[in-house]
Amino acid sequence: MHGARIALTIMFLVTIVVWPIGHLLGTVAGYFDGRVDTFLMRITDIVLSFPSLILSLAFLAALGPSLNTAIIAISLTAWPPIARLARAETMTFRQADHIAASRLQWASPARIIWRSIVPMCLPSVLIRLTLNMATVILTAAGRGFPGLGALPPLPE
Repeated sequence: MHGARIALTIMFLVTIVVWPIGHLLGTVAGYFDGRVDTFLMRITDIVLSFPSLILSLAFLAALGPSLNTAIIAISLTAWPPIARLARAETMTFRQADHIAASRLQWASPARIIWRSIVPMCLPSVLIRLTLNMATVILTAAGRGFPGLGALPPLPE
């Protein structure tokens, strides 16, 4: 139990960091068509094209072994699935009647996204974040093999 503290701390903090990034990028890309969607999804595709474990270990090797760099490195590779899901959900919700009614009432796109679409995407995103926690724990555990894990006095 004492050794699980580090892995659970990394998992919790990565989830807290990844949630707003993925959710915001996905909803913005799903709401706006055209260049914004293409640009944000190409960035997501670039990050997804590399295996997350290898990419996070490369970031860890470049930044050095510590708890903060582990959180940053794993967060940089864990947000794309959340962004993809939020984009898919947003693309279905933006066609709803109450969204069209909000547009007719001159609501700004930021207000529509924040007040209407983000709450409707939240259940799916939370489920994906929960499923993502296992991958984060495996990635955090995998960093110990090349010597990028916890420093010697700390158990992991």
